[in-house]
Amino acid sequence: MRTDTTRRDLILAAAAAPLLAATSACATSLSARTRDAAAGQIWTFDTLTDIGGHPTHVEGAPALTDSPWGQAVKFDGVDDALFIDDHPLAGAEHFTFEALFRPDGGAFEQRWFHLAVDEPTPADGSAPIGTRFLFEIRVVENEWYLDAFTKGEGYNLTLIEPTKRFPVGQWYHVAQTYDGTTYRSFVNGVVQAEGPLAFKPQGPGKSSVGCRFNKRNYFNGAVREARFHAEALTPDRFSNPFRTT
Repeated sequence: MRTDTTRRDLILAAAAAPLLAATSACATSLSARTRDAAAGQIWTFDTLTDIGGHPTHVEGAPALTDSPWGQAVKFDGVDDALFIDDHPLAGAEHFTFEALFRPDGGAFEQRWFHLAVDEPTPADGSAPIGTRFLFEIRVVENEWYLDAFTKGEGYNLTLIEPTKRFPVGQWYHVAQTYDGTTYRSFVNGVVQAEGPLAFKPQGPGKSSVGCRFNKRNYFNGAVREARFHAEALTPDRFSNPFRTT
């Protein structure tokens, strides 16, 4: 025969079961959200509309073209651009900004991916700070080198190394990261330049691909994908198809 203590234990266990199930479901949901946050946003340029699920505005005549991973968007270096209603790194204290692109030569200065903060004009009429992230390239004959840049209140740093050049007309993975102290740029997982940075999280805004946000320095080439993470990934965690180890 069961004792009163045994009956009480059974009653308590039965009462706790729904709470334990709910707690488990909540933990599973939280774990899934954490994984999603770690995965970051992915923008795939296999369309000219709704890049990353955001309203996308087309200027000029960018066109879809083939890449080794599916379709990409080709820009003519004259007036082709996409403007996207989102700043995917807004609020991030640490970050990784990755992209797969193919530079095809052309003008020396090409600013091909710009994340711009929406900033009001100061009351005194002076120019806004121009808080932003940029991926740029410099083209010298049939070679290019990377220029990564970020600017905001109290910080401004360009990462560029003109001696580290690569042939045009090929696909590359590029990245820029910030781990709380150091800002770094990469091509195919290899550091190009780095420096200390007193970074502050940026506010919401918009993005341009194919030119600077003010419609200058147009890009001649193609873009397949961009990824944005609110953490500083190490190169072994990049979505880099050219990684050899």
